[in-house]
Amino acid sequence: MPSVYLIRSQKNPEQRYIGLTYNLKKRLQEHNRGECISTSDYRPWTVEVSIYFRDHKKAAAYEQYLKTGSGRAVASKRFW
Repeated sequence: MPSVYLIRSQKNPEQRYIGLTYNLKKRLQEHNRGECISTSDYRPWTVEVSIYFRDHKKAAAYEQYLKTGSGRAVASKRFW
């Protein structure tokens, strides 16, 4: 099942990342090994929130929403 995840840097807690994956454990390991260019400078990462969906389209739409201005405001209020 796809999940939208929100992770926070342990090194710099102001650094946050929103993503979509089918395997959260593996994806977090990739972030923490530095395999993702956009997150490698802020390792290690911890999962703050993970939301699972049955439908990939809905998960992708929610991820994109969280990356908008209003979505970031909601994430800041509810999740961070």
